[in-house]
Amino acid sequence: MELRFSPLFSGSSGNATYVGSDDVNILVDAGVSGTRVMQELRKIGIDPSSLNAILVTHEHTDHIKGIGILSRKFDLPVYATMGTWNAMFDKIGVISEKNIRIIEPEQDFFIGSIDVTPFPIPHDAAQPVGYTFEVSSAKLAIATDLGCVRDSWLKYVMGADAVILESNYDPDMLQTGPYPYDLKRRIMGRHGHLSNDDAGEIAAELVRNGARQVILGHLSKENNYPELAMQCTELSLRQAGILPFEEAQIIIASRDGCTGMFSVSAELQ
Repeated sequence: MELRFSPLFSGSSGNATYVGSDDVNILVDAGVSGTRVMQELRKIGIDPSSLNAILVTHEHTDHIKGIGILSRKFDLPVYATMGTWNAMFDKIGVISEKNIRIIEPEQDFFIGSIDVTPFPIPHDAAQPVGYTFEVSSAKLAIATDLGCVRDSWLKYVMGADAVILESNYDPDMLQTGPYPYDLKRRIMGRHGHLSNDDAGEIAAELVRNGARQVILGHLSKENNYPELAMQCTELSLRQAGILPFEEAQIIIASRDGCTGMFSVSAELQ
Protein backbone atom coordinates (compact mmCIF):
# COMPACT_ATOMS: atom_id res chain seq x y z
CA MET A 1 0.00 0.00 0.00
CA GLU A 2 1.20 3.48 -0.85
CA LEU A 3 1.76 6.28 1.65
CA ARG A 4 1.53 9.68 -0.03
CA PHE A 5 2.61 13.09 1.22
CA SER A 6 3.03 16.66 0.06
CA PRO A 7 4.55 19.65 1.85
CA LEU A 8 2.01 22.39 1.08
CA PHE A 9 3.79 25.20 2.93
CA SER A 10 7.04 24.95 4.84
CA GLY A 11 8.75 27.91 6.48
CA SER A 12 8.69 30.44 9.26
CA SER A 13 5.67 32.16 7.67
CA GLY A 14 3.45 29.08 7.63
CA ASN A 15 3.42 25.28 7.59
CA ALA A 16 1.04 22.60 6.33
CA THR A 17 1.62 19.06 5.06
CA TYR A 18 -0.72 16.57 3.40
CA VAL A 19 -0.38 12.87 4.30
CA GLY A 20 -2.63 10.18 2.84
CA SER A 21 -3.20 6.60 1.75
CA ASP A 22 -5.90 4.80 -0.22
CA ASP A 23 -8.53 5.33 2.47
CA VAL A 24 -7.57 8.47 4.40
CA ASN A 25 -6.47 12.08 3.91
CA ILE A 26 -4.72 13.92 6.75
CA LEU A 27 -3.54 17.49 7.15
CA VAL A 28 -0.62 18.14 9.49
CA ASP A 29 -0.75 21.75 10.71
CA ALA A 30 -2.43 24.66 8.94
CA GLY A 31 -0.28 27.71 9.56
CA VAL A 32 -1.72 29.80 6.73
CA SER A 33 -5.31 30.75 5.93
CA GLY A 34 -7.84 28.02 5.29
CA THR A 35 -8.34 29.38 1.77
CA ARG A 36 -4.66 28.97 0.90
CA VAL A 37 -4.56 25.45 2.31
CA MET A 38 -7.59 24.48 0.23
CA GLN A 39 -6.02 25.96 -2.90
CA GLU A 40 -2.84 23.93 -2.49
CA LEU A 41 -4.74 20.73 -1.71
CA ARG A 42 -6.67 21.10 -4.95
CA LYS A 43 -3.38 21.57 -6.84
CA ILE A 44 -2.27 18.10 -5.76
CA GLY A 45 -5.65 16.59 -6.60
CA ILE A 46 -7.08 16.42 -3.08
CA ASP A 47 -10.61 17.69 -2.49
CA PRO A 48 -10.47 19.54 0.87
CA SER A 49 -13.87 18.05 1.76
CA SER A 50 -12.26 14.59 1.66
CA LEU A 51 -9.96 15.35 4.60
CA ASN A 52 -10.42 13.07 7.59
CA ALA A 53 -8.39 14.85 10.27
CA ILE A 54 -6.01 17.64 11.20
CA LEU A 55 -2.95 16.88 13.31
CA VAL A 56 -1.21 19.71 15.17
CA THR A 57 2.47 19.76 16.09
CA HIS A 58 2.31 22.80 18.41
CA GLU A 59 0.50 26.06 19.02
CA HIS A 60 2.71 28.64 17.27
CA THR A 61 0.81 30.77 14.75
CA ASP A 62 2.76 29.48 11.75
CA HIS A 63 1.27 26.05 12.48
CA ILE A 64 -2.33 26.78 13.56
CA LYS A 65 -3.59 29.88 11.72
CA GLY A 66 -6.10 28.00 9.52
CA ILE A 67 -6.98 25.09 11.80
CA GLY A 68 -10.18 26.52 13.25
CA ILE A 69 -11.79 27.52 9.97
CA LEU A 70 -10.93 24.20 8.32
CA SER A 71 -12.28 22.17 11.23
CA ARG A 72 -15.53 24.14 11.27
CA LYS A 73 -15.99 24.16 7.49
CA PHE A 74 -15.43 20.42 6.99
CA ASP A 75 -16.39 19.14 10.47
CA LEU A 76 -12.86 17.79 10.99
CA PRO A 77 -11.44 16.27 14.17
CA VAL A 78 -8.32 18.04 15.43
CA TYR A 79 -5.64 15.96 17.13
CA ALA A 80 -3.18 17.63 19.54
CA THR A 81 -1.55 17.06 22.91
CA MET A 82 -3.24 18.42 26.01
CA GLY A 83 -0.52 21.04 26.39
CA THR A 84 -1.04 22.19 22.81
CA TRP A 85 -4.83 22.32 23.23
CA ASN A 86 -4.51 24.45 26.37
CA ALA A 87 -2.11 26.82 24.60
CA MET A 88 -4.05 27.20 21.34
CA PHE A 89 -7.67 26.97 22.52
CA ASP A 90 -8.26 30.73 22.53
CA LYS A 91 -6.39 31.24 19.23
CA ILE A 92 -8.34 29.03 16.82
CA GLY A 93 -11.95 29.81 17.60
CA VAL A 94 -14.71 27.41 18.57
CA ILE A 95 -14.09 23.73 17.84
CA SER A 96 -16.95 21.27 18.19
CA GLU A 97 -16.48 19.18 21.32
CA LYS A 98 -16.72 15.97 19.31
CA ASN A 99 -13.80 17.14 17.16
CA ILE A 100 -11.40 17.74 20.06
CA ARG A 101 -9.02 14.78 20.12
CA ILE A 102 -6.33 14.69 22.80
CA ILE A 103 -3.27 12.59 22.04
CA GLU A 104 -0.37 11.43 24.19
CA PRO A 105 3.25 11.64 23.01
CA GLU A 106 4.72 8.21 22.25
CA GLN A 107 1.29 6.55 22.10
CA ASP A 108 0.31 5.60 18.57
CA PHE A 109 -3.21 5.61 17.13
CA PHE A 110 -4.83 4.83 13.80
CA ILE A 111 -6.58 7.13 11.36
CA GLY A 112 -7.91 4.75 8.75
CA SER A 113 -5.07 2.52 7.61
CA ILE A 114 -2.35 4.91 8.83
CA ASP A 115 -0.62 4.22 12.13
CA VAL A 116 0.29 7.63 13.61
CA THR A 117 2.85 8.09 16.36
CA PRO A 118 3.37 11.52 17.97
CA PHE A 119 6.81 11.94 19.50
CA PRO A 120 8.13 14.72 21.77
CA ILE A 121 10.41 17.36 20.26
CA PRO A 122 12.61 20.03 21.89
CA HIS A 123 10.91 23.31 21.01
CA ASP A 124 9.73 26.33 22.99
CA ALA A 125 6.07 25.39 22.95
CA ALA A 126 3.69 23.90 25.52
CA GLN A 127 3.84 20.21 24.53
CA PRO A 128 5.14 19.98 20.95
CA VAL A 129 5.39 16.80 18.91
CA GLY A 130 6.58 15.50 15.59
CA TYR A 131 4.82 12.62 13.84
CA THR A 132 5.56 9.34 12.12
CA PHE A 133 3.10 7.70 9.74
CA GLU A 134 3.20 4.01 8.83
CA VAL A 135 1.27 1.86 6.40
CA SER A 136 2.49 -1.74 6.36
CA SER A 137 6.27 -1.29 6.18
CA ALA A 138 6.23 2.17 4.58
CA LYS A 139 7.14 4.98 6.98
CA LEU A 140 7.16 8.78 6.80
CA ALA A 141 8.41 11.13 9.53
CA ILE A 142 7.78 14.85 10.00
CA ALA A 143 10.49 16.37 12.19
CA THR A 144 10.60 20.17 12.24
CA ASP A 145 10.86 22.86 14.93
CA LEU A 146 13.71 20.98 16.57
CA GLY A 147 15.93 22.90 18.94
CA CYS A 148 18.70 20.33 19.01
CA VAL A 149 19.69 16.81 18.10
CA ARG A 150 18.45 14.33 20.70
CA ASP A 151 18.12 10.57 20.76
CA SER A 152 14.63 11.03 22.25
CA TRP A 153 13.24 12.13 18.87
CA LEU A 154 15.84 10.61 16.56
CA LYS A 155 14.81 7.10 17.60
CA TYR A 156 11.36 7.70 16.11
CA VAL A 157 12.66 9.17 12.86
CA MET A 158 15.40 6.63 12.16
CA GLY A 159 14.30 3.89 9.79
CA ALA A 160 11.78 6.09 7.97
CA ASP A 161 11.70 5.79 4.19
CA ALA A 162 11.02 9.51 3.84
CA VAL A 163 11.60 12.38 6.28
CA ILE A 164 10.55 16.01 6.24
CA LEU A 165 13.46 17.45 8.22
CA GLU A 166 14.00 20.96 9.50
CA SER A 167 16.93 22.91 8.04
CA ASN A 168 15.98 26.31 9.41
CA TYR A 169 18.99 28.61 9.41
CA ASP A 170 22.59 29.25 8.46
CA PRO A 171 24.48 30.19 11.66
CA ASP A 172 26.53 32.95 10.00
CA MET A 173 23.47 34.54 8.39
CA LEU A 174 21.60 34.45 11.68
CA GLN A 175 24.44 35.91 13.74
CA THR A 176 25.10 38.78 11.34
CA GLY A 177 21.45 39.37 10.39
CA PRO A 178 18.91 41.94 11.59
CA TYR A 179 17.18 39.88 14.27
CA PRO A 180 17.37 41.21 17.85
CA TYR A 181 19.79 39.42 20.15
CA ASP A 182 17.10 37.67 22.22
CA LEU A 183 15.48 36.21 19.11
CA LYS A 184 18.83 34.98 17.82
CA ARG A 185 19.44 33.27 21.15
CA ARG A 186 16.00 31.66 21.00
CA ILE A 187 16.50 30.30 17.49
CA MET A 188 19.96 28.93 18.26
CA GLY A 189 18.94 27.59 21.67
CA ARG A 190 18.18 24.00 22.58
CA HIS A 191 14.45 24.66 22.21
CA GLY A 192 14.66 26.74 19.04
CA HIS A 193 15.35 25.52 15.52
CA LEU A 194 17.77 23.23 13.71
CA SER A 195 20.64 24.66 11.66
CA ASN A 196 21.73 23.58 8.18
CA ASP A 197 24.83 21.94 9.65
CA ASP A 198 22.83 19.79 12.07
CA ALA A 199 20.29 18.93 9.38
CA GLY A 200 23.05 17.77 7.05
CA GLU A 201 24.55 15.48 9.67
CA ILE A 202 21.16 14.02 10.54
CA ALA A 203 20.31 13.54 6.86
CA ALA A 204 23.44 11.41 6.44
CA GLU A 205 22.39 9.25 9.40
CA LEU A 206 18.88 8.93 8.03
CA VAL A 207 20.11 7.76 4.64
CA ARG A 208 22.45 5.26 6.29
CA ASN A 209 19.39 3.93 8.12
CA GLY A 210 17.22 3.50 5.05
CA ALA A 211 15.78 6.91 4.12
CA ARG A 212 15.46 7.38 0.38
CA GLN A 213 13.76 10.78 0.44
CA VAL A 214 14.87 13.68 2.65
CA ILE A 215 12.82 16.85 2.28
CA LEU A 216 14.51 19.83 3.90
CA GLY A 217 11.84 22.11 5.35
CA HIS A 218 10.98 25.04 7.57
CA LEU A 219 13.73 27.20 6.01
CA SER A 220 13.97 30.71 7.40
CA LYS A 221 13.23 33.44 4.89
CA GLU A 222 15.69 35.83 6.53
CA ASN A 223 18.45 33.48 7.68
CA ASN A 224 18.76 30.87 4.96
CA TYR A 225 18.76 30.20 1.23
CA PRO A 226 17.46 27.01 -0.38
CA GLU A 227 20.75 26.62 -2.25
CA LEU A 228 22.72 26.95 0.99
CA ALA A 229 20.64 24.34 2.81
CA MET A 230 20.98 21.97 -0.14
CA GLN A 231 24.75 22.47 -0.40
CA CYS A 232 25.20 21.81 3.30
CA THR A 233 23.27 18.54 3.18
CA GLU A 234 25.00 17.43 -0.02
CA LEU A 235 28.40 18.04 1.60
CA SER A 236 27.44 16.05 4.70
CA LEU A 237 26.26 13.14 2.58
CA ARG A 238 29.42 13.11 0.49
CA GLN A 239 31.58 13.25 3.61
CA ALA A 240 29.69 10.21 4.84
CA GLY A 241 30.40 8.37 1.59
CA ILE A 242 26.84 8.76 0.31
CA LEU A 243 26.08 9.88 -3.24
CA PRO A 244 23.35 12.55 -3.14
CA PHE A 245 20.47 11.99 -5.58
CA GLU A 246 21.69 8.47 -6.34
CA GLU A 247 21.33 6.81 -2.96
CA ALA A 248 18.71 9.29 -1.74
CA GLN A 249 16.56 12.05 -3.15
CA ILE A 250 17.17 15.43 -1.47
CA ILE A 251 14.45 18.06 -1.92
CA ILE A 252 13.83 21.57 -0.61
CA ALA A 253 10.26 22.13 0.55
CA SER A 254 8.72 25.29 -0.86
CA ARG A 255 7.85 28.07 1.55
CA ASP A 256 4.92 29.50 -0.42
CA GLY A 257 3.14 26.56 -2.03
CA CYS A 258 3.09 22.83 -2.63
CA THR A 259 6.40 21.16 -3.41
CA GLY A 260 4.81 18.21 -5.20
CA MET A 261 3.33 14.84 -4.34
CA PHE A 262 5.67 12.14 -3.08
CA SER A 263 5.14 8.56 -1.98
CA VAL A 264 6.69 5.57 -0.28
CA SER A 265 5.38 2.11 -0.93
CA ALA A 266 5.43 -0.98 1.24
CA GLU A 267 5.90 -3.15 -1.84
CA LEU A 268 9.33 -1.58 -2.43
CA GLN A 269 10.71 -2.43 1.00
